Amino acid sequence: MKRIFILAIALLSTGIANAQSTDKPIKFGVKAGANFSNIIKDDGDNDFKTDYLVGYHAGITLDIKLLENLAFTPEALYSTKGYKSSSAVGEFTQTTHFIDIPILASIRLGGGLNLVAGPQVSFLMSTTNKFENGFGTVEQKIIEDDSDRFKKSLVGGLIGFRYDFSNRVGLNGRYALDFQKNNENGSSQTPEFKNQVFQVGLGIKF
Repeated sequence: MKRIFILAIALLSTGIANAQSTDKPIKFGVKAGANFSNIIKDDGDNDFKTDYLVGYHAGITLDIKLLENLAFTPEALYSTKGYKSSSAVGEFTQTTHFIDIPILASIRLGGGLNLVAGPQVSFLMSTTNKFENGFGTVEQKIIEDDSDRFKKSLVGGLIGFRYDFSNRVGLNGRYALDFQKNNENGSSQTPEFKNQVFQVGLGIKF
């Protein structure tokens, strides 16, 4: 997992170096925004309801023009995901921290509107579990390199849009879904699920 992550960052860094010396065909950018995440439960002991968790994403982007209306737009993002679950005894919140590497195609549909879609590889960095009730709060942080509970890397995909207000500023919205389950033996304590995230954010190109 670490080798794949290092390779992805190296490739993106190489592109950034080229982007800084090339004006039009390749542009480096930054982006940030809100995540609205939940889980899709699979088989196993997962008989409980979950709600959306509000988080965030932030990172760097490349825009590599291939054709007049087609661009290659890889990204590297720090992204929080997870879910909430309420019961009679209190509220449980699980927040997972990922490095996401979306490998996207951007197709201009007309004006500033672009369709974006492609695969994504996500690297799990840590998990924070928090339980709250009327008596207090208990919080636990787990560094996932030291744990075998969840898979450390997941393959998924996303689809969405980007609206460019100018050649520098754009608004984006997308839906991302993991194609792989986070583990193979779900339980009520460590449920078997796939992450899903709705994202809204703002990007700036240089």
